[in-house]
Amino acid sequence: MPTTAPSPATTHPVSTAQAAAPPGELSLEERLTLIDAAMTARLEQAAVAYEVNTAYIPTEPVDLTHVVTVPLTPTLQPPEPYPTPVAALLQRAHHHLFTGGWCSGTLVDEDGARCLVGAIRAETGGDSGLEADASSVLLDAIRRRFGDHVDSVPSFNDAHGSALVPMHMLDQAADLAHARGL
Repeated sequence: MPTTAPSPATTHPVSTAQAAAPPGELSLEERLTLIDAAMTARLEQAAVAYEVNTAYIPTEPVDLTHVVTVPLTPTLQPPEPYPTPVAALLQRAHHHLFTGGWCSGTLVDEDGARCLVGAIRAETGGDSGLEADASSVLLDAIRRRFGDHVDSVPSFNDAHGSALVPMHMLDQAADLAHARGL
């Protein structure tokens, strides 16, 4: 009676990724596709196991009648303005950047976003003295935080890649101007 050798498929379990792999070397994209398919199957199996394992846990409905609801998007209203003119201007400039966007390298970009000086200038109404006072207080606030090596407000503005720090400094300058009674 002739005996046949067992096939490799019956003696060694083969994963789906290995079974689907063609002979030869796979490219990175092909390997990632196979791993993605295997992980998706494992995640689906884990999700079913979770549902089965937690189905017996009793839950009570949540009463939401006492929960206060608010709009999901902020109203974008400026805060109560400072009573002093320079502080109020810096506060309006901060709100202008918040709602209109911030940019670097130019006063106003093609989308209408402004830099720190551009936002101050937009809110002055043409009063160059008020603009100069606001820029001076802003530079003081910047130098208090970052040191005397900061040359100017535009150089500080352009040294940042996002609006976070420049807008924070505009807010700090408004507080400083208010404290000084400007």
